[in-house]
Amino acid sequence: MSAPDLLAELALNLGADVVGWAPARVPAGSVAEYAGWLAAGRHAGMSYLERQLPARAEPQTRLEGALSVLVLGLSHAFEPPLRPTDGVRVGQVARYAWTPDYHDQLQPVLTRLEHEAAAMANRAKGYVDHGPVMERLFAAGAFMGWRGKSGMLVSTEYGAFMTLAVVLTDLPLEGVTAPHPDRCGRCTRCVQACPTAAIGPDRAIDARRCVSYLTIEHRGPVPDEFRPGIGDWLFGCDVCSAVCPWTLKAGPLARTLRPLPELAYPDLTQFFGISEREFERRFAGTAFLRPRRKGMARNALTVLGNTRDPQGWPLLLAGRLDPAWEVREAAAWALGQWGELSHLEALLDDPHELVRDRAARLWAGG
Repeated sequence: MSAPDLLAELALNLGADVVGWAPARVPAGSVAEYAGWLAAGRHAGMSYLERQLPARAEPQTRLEGALSVLVLGLSHAFEPPLRPTDGVRVGQVARYAWTPDYHDQLQPVLTRLEHEAAAMANRAKGYVDHGPVMERLFAAGAFMGWRGKSGMLVSTEYGAFMTLAVVLTDLPLEGVTAPHPDRCGRCTRCVQACPTAAIGPDRAIDARRCVSYLTIEHRGPVPDEFRPGIGDWLFGCDVCSAVCPWTLKAGPLARTLRPLPELAYPDLTQFFGISEREFERRFAGTAFLRPRRKGMARNALTVLGNTRDPQGWPLLLAGRLDPAWEVREAAAWALGQWGELSHLEALLDDPHELVRDRAARLWAGG
């Protein structure tokens, strides 16, 4: 068995649902397209993406002499776990975050593949979307799927709920396959379903409008125009992937990754009345650490402002007293959505200007 076949077989044995090989090169057209996306500002506040452009364009900067890429795909098309009945369980969480952080789960797999390659006198370097590597492009080059109109990788077998990891290697490839053909056809369900119209006509997402960006990466208050579109999304968003006909056809397929009820349906009370340190301890090893406690509390109040779920009322009151001004601002907005303007009086003298301004405008009926 050849070295590429051995590594691919090992990846499958270690839990990957599907694997494939692609050349370690990024077409000039793809680089230009990505640079145009950045130039248009559609990466929002993720300035690190601009700095990483040269590395993304040239995989050899990640691994000198890189010739090929082993792509691993793991389904996170989970069957929903049972919903806990205690606490305030309001709001949706993107499916990939239903399981402990996939970075931590996949890193040992990549390390094992790196060691196996070294044992065969080859060099390898693995990444789980924490390095400047174009995983979706390589996955398409490995015939694992195509870039759908949502910008996500879509597979005829696994749909759009796919977690990707890659291993750059110096192994030469033989009989390289052509990229997977586009199977979207005339379907535009993902584009039409996006709650904030974040999907452009060029199969690229404008992060400035994307619910996933706004609830995870964005710092500070969410722009007013997008708060209603967030709906009940507490962390991330699955709409474009969930409505894809290929996803619906695939159904629940997750084999290796496992969902946890407390992550799929977190108790919102856990984001209030605790320190950032306690939050980090409580949610260690989960994706919730990315927006931090104040981000999750802000998101919870946005959800409650949209859903007006009665069980969340104590959290609106707690949010007014939160040490993070971003949370207090979200509490003021949510109270305005509920029409509970009398409770804004405590925020009229808030030390932060944006909180005072929000409360004052609502207090005045503006």
